[in-house]
Order: sequence, then structure tokens, then C-alpha cells
Amino acid sequence: MTDKIVYLDNNATTKIDPIVFEAMVPYFCEYYGNPSSTHEFGGKVSYAIRDARESVKDLMGASDMKEIIFTGSGSESANTAIRGVLEANKNKKHIITTKVEHPCVLNLYKYFEKQGYEVTYLGVDSEGNLDLNELSEAVTPDTALVSLMAANNETGVIFPYQRAASIVKSKNPKTKVFVDAVQAAGKIPLDVKNTDVDLMGIAGHKIHAPKGVGALYIKTGTLLPALIIGGHQERGKRAGTENVTSIVGLGVAARLAKESLNDEITRVKSLRDKLENGILSSIYNARVNGSRNNRVPNTTNIGFQYIEGELILLHMNDLGICASSGSACTSGSLEPSHVLKAMGVPFTALHGSIRFSLSRFTTSEQIDYTLKVLPDVIFKLNNISPYQKELAELKTAKK
Repeated sequence: MTDKIVYLDNNATTKIDPIVFEAMVPYFCEYYGNPSSTHEFGGKVSYAIRDARESVKDLMGASDMKEIIFTGSGSESANTAIRGVLEANKNKKHIITTKVEHPCVLNLYKYFEKQGYEVTYLGVDSEGNLDLNELSEAVTPDTALVSLMAANNETGVIFPYQRAASIVKSKNPKTKVFVDAVQAAGKIPLDVKNTDVDLMGIAGHKIHAPKGVGALYIKTGTLLPALIIGGHQERGKRAGTENVTSIVGLGVAARLAKESLNDEITRVKSLRDKLENGILSSIYNARVNGSRNNRVPNTTNIGFQYIEGELILLHMNDLGICASSGSACTSGSLEPSHVLKAMGVPFTALHGSIRFSLSRFTTSEQIDYTLKVLPDVIFKLNNISPYQKELAELKTAKK
């Protein structure tokens, strides 16, 4: 094991930006008042939350900061949105999502199937793209909710959520649309102001804010019962004294993420492409899973055919390289990725697929180091693979 750390697992979580951390510090011991208090000391904290709400509103492209409520995570945002819509529309028993959603959505939908709901799971093509015609045909008068990702957490593939929302509303204006933008925020511009999207969720720890804080956009006029019932906080949508320090951190992180969008789509994308192209040119049994064009700029998912992904991760870990085999919520499972299975990724690459995800803190030197040591890792694993004949045929075909 080396002391060197090359962190290429930013879709799992990100480091807190030092600027974010510094902004949070005063709200631990100096400005510790309750934001609901009427005195001026608590009022200062309330103003800090308001400023954070304004910054999150700007990142999500909303029109009014009153449309933003703070939550404890992206999963809570999804649960609040989905459970709330179904609670408000108890007479409708049809819901739609896709086969490649995050577990916080898929597992919640499986729960509602057991409660008697009919669920339509939309498929994707071999590059992970959504079929909008299939979406259009799935919407019925009984459809209460459609929930879609803005960007996939494993492949980075972007869904046209704005067009999708318009299609849904054209088929049934009363159907609500929830967008999981956890992996899109800070990587591509978001704009809910001029769309038919009713709800959108993000998570702080994906944009260099702390873990344990998220946000949910609720379009003005959308009826959404509270998931947590109690006090008046978050306009009655989420009771409990606010997690002030983390909310302040999320606000600063949202501002920095919006300011860094150009860096994300230029420098970070360039580093991602350098890593991807370097792997493809030096490792004959490597292939990209998902679209190479329609994706967020920081992510590449590469399948190394005929070898096990867990072995690759273990060897990379010994070299100080952090990556993952899929969603952070499922990477402990030996089951192959549900996302890659839905895309029809061949069995030969399914178990050997690795997600590399960069951030604005990723350096060119880190990419150079990865490209220097990774080919040797794959070479050694190829030599102990039980599929020697298949590897030899693949190597010959690639020449």
C-alpha cells in the first residue's frame, strides 16, 4: 500500500472544498443561535440560511428561493418528492421510472409495488440513452408520477429531462415529474425555471459540501405533504431545527459549483478524455460503457473484458488509486451493475467494469500516474484470467 492517493471516485463523494469548510466554521461555536429564534443572535443564523437558499436556487436554475427546501441527503430529497406526490394523489396508482435509476429511487418504487402500485420501468439503449417514445407511450390518465435522472451515477449519461417533462405534461398535465439531479449538479447547467419539471433533488456531498445535507426544488403550486412532521421549518415541508453548518456549506458549495461550470466542461473534461483515451490505447481489452458524447464531463465507465472488477479495484487500491465498480450504495455487492445490465453490456465486460469520476481538484499529474501504473495491473490480471483463449482472440482482433 502506498501513501499516495489519487481520488477518482468523485461520483461516490467529494472532498469538502476548503473555502466551504472555512465558511462553515463560525456556525459551530460563534453563530450558534437557533434560526427560529426571534432575537437578533438567532436572526444572523437565519440570514445565513437564506443566503444559502439563494445560492442553491441559482445553481438549480429556479425562479424563487422559496421553491428550495433543505433536506438531509439526495435520498431524502427523492423520498420526500416521491412519497409526497403519491400521498397527495392517492387515487392514482401508476408510476413511471427507468431501469437505471439510483437505488434510492428503485428500491422506493419496489416498495410501492408491494403497496399495490403499477410501476413501469423504462429501458435504455446500448449507450444508456432513454427512449422518449417509450416514455410517451407509458403515460396514462392514471399516472401520478414520473421520476427520471438528469445524469446517471455510473455512466454519466445525460437524460433529456426537460424534453421528457414536456412529453409527460403533453400526455397528462396532472402527472408530476421528479428529476434526480444529484450527479448533474455542478457538472452541467441546470434550469428548472423554464421547464415542466415539478421537483428536483440534489446532494451536498457530490459538489464539495458536507455529507448529510441536500436540497429539493418544489415548483410553486405543487402540493407536497411533509415527509417529516413537526415544526414550521422549511415552510412546514421538513420539520426539525436546521443543520445550519451544513446548509451554509451547501450554499457556498452551490455558488462555487456554478462558478466552476466552465472549468468542469473544459479542463475536467479534458482530463477525463486523457484518462479514457490513454486506457483505450494501452489496454486492448478495455471498452467504454455508455455514450462517449451524451454524458457529464467528469465520468467514464470502462469495462475490462474477461477480468474481475473487484480484483482491479484491489490492485488499484494498493497503488493509491480510488475508483469504484458502480454506485457507492451498491459497490459492496457482488451482483453486476443493474445499470450496465439494462444497457446490455456483454457478460465479458459486465463484471470487469470500473467507474472513474473526476472533480475540479483532479490534476494532470494524477491522471499521468494512473495511466502509468494501470496497464501493468491489467496485464497481470489478464495473465491469470481463466479466459486466455478469448483474450488472445480479442488481442488479435484489436491489432
